[in-house]
Amino acid sequence: MRFVGLDLAWSPRNASGGVVLDWDGDRAHPLAWREALGSDEEIIGFILEGLQGGPGLIAVDAPLSVPNELGTRPCDRELSLAYRRQQAGALPANRGRLGPRVRGEELVRRLRKLGFTFAPQVPPRQPLRQVIEVYPHPAAVELFGLPRTLKYKARKGRALATRRQELSRYRELLGSLRERVPRLEAGALLSRIEVAALRGGAFKRAEDLLDALFCAYIALYIWWHGPGGYRVFGDSESGFILVPLGRSG
Repeated sequence: MRFVGLDLAWSPRNASGGVVLDWDGDRAHPLAWREALGSDEEIIGFILEGLQGGPGLIAVDAPLSVPNELGTRPCDRELSLAYRRQQAGALPANRGRLGPRVRGEELVRRLRKLGFTFAPQVPPRQPLRQVIEVYPHPAAVELFGLPRTLKYKARKGRALATRRQELSRYRELLGSLRERVPRLEAGALLSRIEVAALRGGAFKRAEDLLDALFCAYIALYIWWHGPGGYRVFGDSESGFILVPLGRSG
């Protein structure tokens, strides 16, 4: 099995991060990664090259099913209520904001043609070809026991020094997954990110890459632990997000 994490930009005008993990039955390690994927074609090519025709679970940080024209999806609302205290709520997704062409839906459509399923239930520890929607912020709260989300994203009034400190902490937490079950050995990727030197576009590409790495690990974690290891917000009809549960680690 291989696991793909995508930090998918809502528009192809912005770069997306991608990571492929290989699982040898004992531990996972990054097999390939890209910090600035562009077009949908480039993203599909990255996935297919990483999986090489074999089984894989793809975890995407972006809305993949958005049937509502306005407002917010039930899964976003439910997740935001569950993680309000940790400041890990989801942004409201609707077709008015994302559309008329929702990029995540187009990605799912193309992956389905290539034999991937799109469903909130992940059969544990067996070969499959499937795509799911995930969200790193509540996953980090769960897997790392955080009282609130890490503040590495660019926000008005947030200093670069604060963002660097939080991104450095994020990198260390991802490195600590070598001690979890299932294990992730990601030193080859993490050692390339020198947080102290990051600013501007380079900072954004680094955070996208770390988010993509975490998405790939979330996919592995869900696949490994099965139904008891994750919670489903929403459903197939209105949209869903899978969040790993820390008590399984």
